[in-house]
Amino acid sequence: MRLGIFMMPLHPAERDPDVTLEEDREAIILADQLGFYDAFVGEHLTEKSENVTNSFIFLATLIHHTKSIKLATGTSNLSHAHPALIASHAAMFDHLAKGRFIFGVSPGALRSDAEALGILDQDRNKLFAEAIDVILAIWERDPPYDIDLPGNRFKLTTAVTAAPDIRRGELYKPYQKPRPEIVGTVVAPFSKGVIAMGERDFHPLSANFLLSQYLPSHWHNYAEGKRRAGQTPDPADWRIARTVFVADDDKVAERYGRTDPNSPYRFYWNMLLKKMMISKRHIIFKTHEGQDDRELTDDYMVNRLVLCGTVNKVVDQILALREETGDFGELVYAGMDWVDPALAKRSMELMAREVMPRVNSAIGASDPVSRIA
Repeated sequence: MRLGIFMMPLHPAERDPDVTLEEDREAIILADQLGFYDAFVGEHLTEKSENVTNSFIFLATLIHHTKSIKLATGTSNLSHAHPALIASHAAMFDHLAKGRFIFGVSPGALRSDAEALGILDQDRNKLFAEAIDVILAIWERDPPYDIDLPGNRFKLTTAVTAAPDIRRGELYKPYQKPRPEIVGTVVAPFSKGVIAMGERDFHPLSANFLLSQYLPSHWHNYAEGKRRAGQTPDPADWRIARTVFVADDDKVAERYGRTDPNSPYRFYWNMLLKKMMISKRHIIFKTHEGQDDRELTDDYMVNRLVLCGTVNKVVDQILALREETGDFGELVYAGMDWVDPALAKRSMELMAREVMPRVNSAIGASDPVSRIA
């Protein structure tokens, strides 16, 4: 099982962006030094607590400060720009990173971003579907492209202005052939979009936002999509993000990970609950549809959605998660605000050097976990 990191990032809105951006860079540089496989970074335009407005720009600052970690948009919001721009930026980034790039994509869920861009009344899921089709067509075709897909608003050609002798009218193709790995973040329980991911060989990343009881539905739908495409689903393609804190002492782990009013984990889940309630998507936190909203307290959130403890306790919690979900390829560690930088760094160190080796040893010593697909 691989280890990755996902960062929204999410910080108290009053913190200066120059400070939090550098802190987030430091976290990914540390992840690279510790052997994390990949780092996903989100983007939003209009959420002051989330400081990255363009994940490509942020990740570009890390290419020459890291050695092996794959740098992933987490996600690039495809409804926000013309697909020719996104395809070109992603392909250029892939070259700059010499293939250490994963193209994470989504429609862009934040309504205030859509309002600022004048697309609040548009179907962003449809925009996404049309955009990704055109991005792939750009990477697959040669100039002048002549992309005119049925029912797709994005038409693309360079036929009128092309000058083939000087290669004018030609768009970037990625460094990786035929394209970078494409990953979609999955938030909703029983998401039907995961079926389409399986059909198109896009890989799912199940968000740390939802209760573990819903995770098997993601694999079930992904496997269905792969079967429809005549392919065998591979658990290595599935990433699961979880919120984790590891400490050398159980009391410290419980305090910093759950109970302290100043805990960054408590802050994170308090903010996530508010954000999801505003967008009326907080059902992802409920054990059943009829559960009373008043039960969704800060204690409820951290007790159900934070894995924390000393090394052995966290190992046991991850193995229990795997028993519940079945096999998966990567655990994605959710990055937090660094209220206590020493504890935050130590948690990442323990996760990479102690927890994951023991998890993988335990997995290797037992029969593969079965799942009903």
